[in-house]
Amino acid sequence: MAAKFEVFKDKAGEFRFRLKAANGEIILASEGYKQKASAEHGIESVRHNAPEDARFERKTSHAGKAFFNLKARNGEVIGTSEQYESEAGREKGIEAVKKAAAEAVLHDLTH
Repeated sequence: MAAKFEVFKDKAGEFRFRLKAANGEIILASEGYKQKASAEHGIESVRHNAPEDARFERKTSHAGKAFFNLKARNGEVIGTSEQYESEAGREKGIEAVKKAAAEAVLHDLTH
C-alpha cells in the first residue's frame, strides 16, 4: 500500500485530512476546516512544506511525550503528529512525513 492523504468529515461536520504512511499508520493530522477546499489546500501546503526540515517544530507534551507540528511559511500549523515515547521516534515520524508527502495519493472519504 502506498502512502495516502485522506480527506474526511468529522463528527462536528468539519473537514480534516490525515497523512497515512504506507503501513497505514497516521503520521500527520490536520485541524478542522469549514470547507473541503480549505482542507485540500492544507494538503498542498503539506506537500510544499514537508521537504524543509525547518518547517518542523519539535515539541514535548506536558506528559513528556515527543511530537511535532508541521508549519507553513507564515508560521501557522498545518498538521500535528501523534505523540512518541522518544525523541528518536519523533525524528522517524518527521522523516516519514517528508518521504510520504510527496508520493501520497489523495483519497476523498467525504462522499
